[in-house]
Amino acid sequence: MQRIAILFVGVTFLLAGCGNIAIAAAPAVTATATLSPTETATITLTATITLTPTPSSTLTPVWTPQGPDAVVVPILLYHHIAVSPINSQYYVSPERFEMQMKLLRDWGYTTIPVALLAQAIKEGALLPPRAIILTFDDGDLDIYTNAFPIMQKYGFTGVVYIVNNYMGTDGYMTAGQLKEMAAAGWEMGSHSMNHFQLPKLSSAEQRIEIVESREMLEATLGVPVLTFAYPFGKMDGASVDYVHFAGYIAAMSLGFTADQGKTNLFSLQRRPINGNYDLKTFALFVPWPGDAAAIPTDTPTPTRTPKPSPTPTLTPSPRPSLTPSLTLTPTP
Repeated sequence: MQRIAILFVGVTFLLAGCGNIAIAAAPAVTATATLSPTETATITLTATITLTPTPSSTLTPVWTPQGPDAVVVPILLYHHIAVSPINSQYYVSPERFEMQMKLLRDWGYTTIPVALLAQAIKEGALLPPRAIILTFDDGDLDIYTNAFPIMQKYGFTGVVYIVNNYMGTDGYMTAGQLKEMAAAGWEMGSHSMNHFQLPKLSSAEQRIEIVESREMLEATLGVPVLTFAYPFGKMDGASVDYVHFAGYIAAMSLGFTADQGKTNLFSLQRRPINGNYDLKTFALFVPWPGDAAAIPTDTPTPTRTPKPSPTPTLTPSPRPSLTPSLTLTPTP
């Protein structure tokens, strides 16, 4: 092979010496590399990984049968959600109220309507774990402007107990605002016509405060008004009789515990929330605590002191006689 190559080169030089002889171009040679048996090709792979986010699972609270009769459902009572102009205990600031709502949300509380509590007491019903009822008396405008959006933020609904003759007046909610809240899942209840202390009224006057207030509220708002809240938490036998006669399914009083049952279905225990309570004190009023990290540590933890549940004393009085003068007439 080597000789042939030398001969080819010699002939080429010989021909190049003859000026009249054209030299043909050498054909192009393509070299192909061949790996020896001891060489191994190395292939570098660059992996591209696309991460697909996996949706986090949300645990759905399991509703369990409770009742009939005794159930544990705390009911909290608010009046104003605003900064008090006179440092009144009936005002809870929006900032403090939001801290309370956040704590309830973080601790797993779920708001329920009073109608569901009444059903659980009377015949048994499925209730969520840590059921709670949030109520607001009188129908003040700051419930709409402050409490309503804060509770929507945390997924809560409440119950407004309306004084019929306050509705639409200065500082109180209008019928349109109450309808908006009802459409968002809030309950509407009656808090009488004029917010008088019922035991101080005559039987006929109590009928107006209790029976006619329900008729007028339902006609104005176009929603069922199923429960009643006694003004100042005070009632007597005639008050309770008229609440039954008017067709309410339950009524609100005042109290210190979360224990509800058949014996107090028409005087349900409600805990008023004082505007001066800090978050640690507020936490004492709900029966199921959660993670203590949700409560600020800058104030000492108060000691839980159980208080007896007040038993309403009903003054015996004859059941209101339903004479023709007391016959209910439809409100146009």
